[in-house]
Amino acid sequence: MATEILMPALSPTMEEGTLSKWLKKEGDEVKSGDIIAEIETDKATMEFEAVDEGVLGKILIPEGTSGVKVNTPIAVLVEEGESVDATPAPKAEAPKAEAAKEAPKAEAAPAAVAAPKADGKRIFASPLARRIAAEKGLDLTAVKGSGPHGRIVKSDVEAVQAAPKAAPAAAPAPAAAPAAAAPQGMSAATVAKMYEGRAYEEVTLDGMRRTIAARLTEAKQTIPHFYLRREVKLDALLAFRADLNKKLAARGVKLSVNDFIIKACALALQQVPDANAVWAGDRILKMKASDVAVAVAIEGGLFTPVLQDAESKSLSKLSAQMKDLAKRARDRKLAPHEYQGGSFAISNLGMFGIDSFDAVINPPHGAILAVGAGVKKPVVGADDQIEVATVMSMTLSVDHRVIDGALGAELLAAIVENLENPLAMLA
Repeated sequence: MATEILMPALSPTMEEGTLSKWLKKEGDEVKSGDIIAEIETDKATMEFEAVDEGVLGKILIPEGTSGVKVNTPIAVLVEEGESVDATPAPKAEAPKAEAAKEAPKAEAAPAAVAAPKADGKRIFASPLARRIAAEKGLDLTAVKGSGPHGRIVKSDVEAVQAAPKAAPAAAPAPAAAPAAAAPQGMSAATVAKMYEGRAYEEVTLDGMRRTIAARLTEAKQTIPHFYLRREVKLDALLAFRADLNKKLAARGVKLSVNDFIIKACALALQQVPDANAVWAGDRILKMKASDVAVAVAIEGGLFTPVLQDAESKSLSKLSAQMKDLAKRARDRKLAPHEYQGGSFAISNLGMFGIDSFDAVINPPHGAILAVGAGVKKPVVGADDQIEVATVMSMTLSVDHRVIDGALGAELLAAIVENLENPLAMLA
């Protein structure tokens, strides 16, 4: 029997992806575990392994197609010698109003998805049978198929009396989604009209940029941010780092200021455990380990790879792991578990000369630390004398649902204390 290969969900948050490349062609034998395609999610390009065996009978989604929804059929696997129906490739986001006016085969795209039965099994029906069933308001789980292997065909649905039109009455319910999306802003057509006659280049959004836009819009609309600001004197840390790097040079280790910031934050989350928490909808999850996410800029977007158990790792180990994660992030080779999770994030724009900024919390994190550049400034020393010191500005963006003001201030004070006394971080 022909088996549909569905677009997989390669991460818990994946809703759609781009079918980057087919590694098998029609007619090729497929074994369980074979890599058959490369699929680009919002964050990475990942290999897709076959779970069934057979012959790749038909490719429904050509490579390069973007916006393919999870669980959309992308190919059909058949047994040796078995043929497959000539089913056209489903079109992502095809307007339903236009599809209904076309010939039956145009309806095959959305109809090709096998609907679940009550017992969890899938329903196999021809595209035309699905269209007729939808028009008559029939539940295909109640229709017995007379085609090969129990497949439901046109005559089966035509022989069943139409059910009461209760299902169509429920159709207006999804209209709530567009209503909720209405405040998003001006439409593309409206914006384009404003710039009529002006030269511009239109850039199509890829999966990563769409996800960034959606997540950050959600974050600013739903998370009650507040901001705490502190300055850190870096002179002791810079001297300590220079001394360590001399001693570690033989091992090929070179620590960055960012490595110390990661360690300082990880330890601070242990020192202020109530702040090591995430928002979980109707509750707060207090984390035991310090899993710290670090923003990494890549072409077209960013990743936030997570350093798990950062509080228990040495500076050299954190440095090596961060370099590895950053490299694979730029190559889009991170696995989902490497950039999901964590309770706290760091965004460092100091290397770009930015003095200070406010970062947006990445849900469900409880806070994110925005780090600016270290600059030399006149400061008042311990003996009330003016002296020059290297000072770094930091802003802690906090989710007020998770962390209150005083608790956030305590966390930021612990981070500052760790950075200004770097030797204590090794104790």
